[in-house]
Amino acid sequence: MTTALQAATPQELVRSVRMQLANSGAAPGLNDYLRAWADWCLGLSLAPEMQLALAQSAIARGAETWWFALQAASGQSTPHANVDPQFTANSWQSWPFNLYAHTYHNLKEWSAEALTAANGMSGENAQRLQFLQKQWLDVASPAHYLPTNPQLLEQTRTESGANLMRGAQHWVEDAARMLTGGAAPGTEQFRVGEHVAVTPGKVVMRNELAELIQYSPQGESVHAEPILITPAWIMKYYILDLSPHNSLVNYLVGQGYTVFMISWKNPTAADRNLAMDDYVRLGLRAALEAVCAIVPGRRVHAVGYCIGGTLLSIGAAALARTGDTRIASITLFAAQTDFSEPGELSMFISPSQLAALEAQMQRDGVLKSESMGAAFALLRGSELIWAPAVNQYLRGQRQPLNDLMAWNADGTRMPCRMHSEYLSRLYQHNELAAGTYSLDGEAVDLRQLTVPMFVVGTETDHVAPWRSAFKTRALTRSEDFSFVLTSGGHNAGIISGPVNPKRRHRICCWDNASTAVSPEQYMERAEQRAGSWWPTWEHWLAGHSAPARVAPPPMGNAAAGFPALCNAPGGYVRG
Repeated sequence: MTTALQAATPQELVRSVRMQLANSGAAPGLNDYLRAWADWCLGLSLAPEMQLALAQSAIARGAETWWFALQAASGQSTPHANVDPQFTANSWQSWPFNLYAHTYHNLKEWSAEALTAANGMSGENAQRLQFLQKQWLDVASPAHYLPTNPQLLEQTRTESGANLMRGAQHWVEDAARMLTGGAAPGTEQFRVGEHVAVTPGKVVMRNELAELIQYSPQGESVHAEPILITPAWIMKYYILDLSPHNSLVNYLVGQGYTVFMISWKNPTAADRNLAMDDYVRLGLRAALEAVCAIVPGRRVHAVGYCIGGTLLSIGAAALARTGDTRIASITLFAAQTDFSEPGELSMFISPSQLAALEAQMQRDGVLKSESMGAAFALLRGSELIWAPAVNQYLRGQRQPLNDLMAWNADGTRMPCRMHSEYLSRLYQHNELAAGTYSLDGEAVDLRQLTVPMFVVGTETDHVAPWRSAFKTRALTRSEDFSFVLTSGGHNAGIISGPVNPKRRHRICCWDNASTAVSPEQYMERAEQRAGSWWPTWEHWLAGHSAPARVAPPPMGNAAAGFPALCNAPGGYVRG
């Protein structure tokens, strides 16, 4: 009698094994990548023609590499085929370094072929393997090691090894800093309140989660409508108030706007139970109450950055549901409202990894800044891990810090409950886009957002990919909607300064709530402009403000319960 196993087709057997793998819950985090590798193996097992093609490609590339090695060793002119920017220097064209670079090129090309060979592999598993491939290729690159990098060897010869002595000293300093929790070298030149975050102002509200800063006017008149900025709490607010030349706050105040900024508390284990609802209540809503008390009778231009933009979207939609009209316009910087395509960050948001992260946060009460920093660094490992390591420890050269780098080293922590809700409800289940996200027991409907909107995405964003930020257009019902795509990444693209010849941006505007285009159609239709997007946004803000300027409001309103408490930047930013 034929058994069920004997009667099953190979495809059915593979599906069965894949179901068992999907249900496996051992080894959280690592197990995701093991399952992805097993999925690739199973898919390849169903494609004998691809197995043969891969084997033939490996043999052909191996033979070609061997022939290249023979020619290069005999002194023949054999420039390597690698177009990787790591290997563009002339010294990579000589033996044996041209062989190293050429071999790496063939390895990189063959591994790309191998990843596309599996049959029926899920998109998530394919993305995980691509992520692993990128990490592995970084490890394999001959540019990252002294014996295989001709430029490093030449520098070592020229300096008689002094570069390695400096590098060893840098390594000892960094190891000691990691053990003691000390500040990164050079950050002393960018002290908060002395060198960065220096735009004058007053803290006019403080509660257990947030301070509100009101910035001092720079002229005798201002635009009637104030601006309230909700920054992300995975970063300290002063990324928007760095040095005076690239401070967005300083620029806006100089253009005649009354600017308010939320400065979030850096939570400790005692704040473990703070939830997303608390960030709306104690952050956005509390700040809006204060702004409207200090500048009464005026609607507010609301601005949100990264997760602060997500929070603003949630809070503004909830206010609109109740008929609250205090928000005049919404601007989002690199913020997501639809998390269905979060990009490479999804590598860290699988159910098993979230379970492991949840266990860690339950133990510590918070997610430490080092954990988040390590995850973000892996997304750009070549730039943020390998290049700095080679420069500091082999070349013996520490890149001087700038204000943005110093800010990046000033990390924050995440409360356990809030971060779990954020990752589970938004990233994993995409509740906000689905209309199932609730605030105060009521569903949040982004279609309630009908005020003018100005949304900014950045071309190389690894945190909030611009195509994901672009989805806000289809989720809201604004009849005055502008989307700007600027060059740069999640931080540098936003902090471009008002004048920046290295930047460019595209803009497309809609005057109805129904027209929808794809990201590709947007790229075709958008007007491309040279320079920073800041003046474009300021022109938009001015066009959505009352035509007549007014006298600046007072700094705080003690009678309404919002006295000036202390000078900016306040106390929470130093926590």
